[in-house]
Amino acid sequence: MLHIYRLPDALPGEQVISIVHRDAFIAVKRVIFFFLLLALPIVVIAMILFLFPALLETLWLWPLTLLIASAYLFFVWLLFFFSLVDYFLDVWIITDRRVIDVRQNGFFSRSISELKLDKIQDISSDTQGFFPTVLKYGNVIVQSASEQNKLFFEEVPNPEDIRDKLMKLTDKTGVSVIEKKA
Repeated sequence: MLHIYRLPDALPGEQVISIVHRDAFIAVKRVIFFFLLLALPIVVIAMILFLFPALLETLWLWPLTLLIASAYLFFVWLLFFFSLVDYFLDVWIITDRRVIDVRQNGFFSRSISELKLDKIQDISSDTQGFFPTVLKYGNVIVQSASEQNKLFFEEVPNPEDIRDKLMKLTDKTGVSVIEKKA
């Protein structure tokens, strides 16, 4: 669990209420997608061997095919690794004073945004589609007075619970928030 000493620019006496990551189904969906991508060169080579068996008997064509397949698998592995890094390092931290959005934008780039609870004007949750509805994951949008200060909790589990938790926290700070349900 993330402790207060690890919070970006921790305020004195600030307490972590909740740490939110993307839903586990998103990781499972990405893993299944990458297994399908890994199987693609095997299927293509098998089809070529079945349809054109004499084609790969050429001396230079078989090593070229293996080189192309290896490069493909290397790029799929890098894409998979990047996808998992993005999944695990994107985090939203709710404290008793603010909401912090930590996003991994690449291997070597991270952005951290924060929105103080007393600046929040609108909190909404959004669940669209079959799997998000059945598995209860979706988005939470937290907005302040300016249009640029929006925080998006993307593909998080139980977005309505997160919205309700934020509503209660903003009520404790004495701020009225307009609630929208999508």
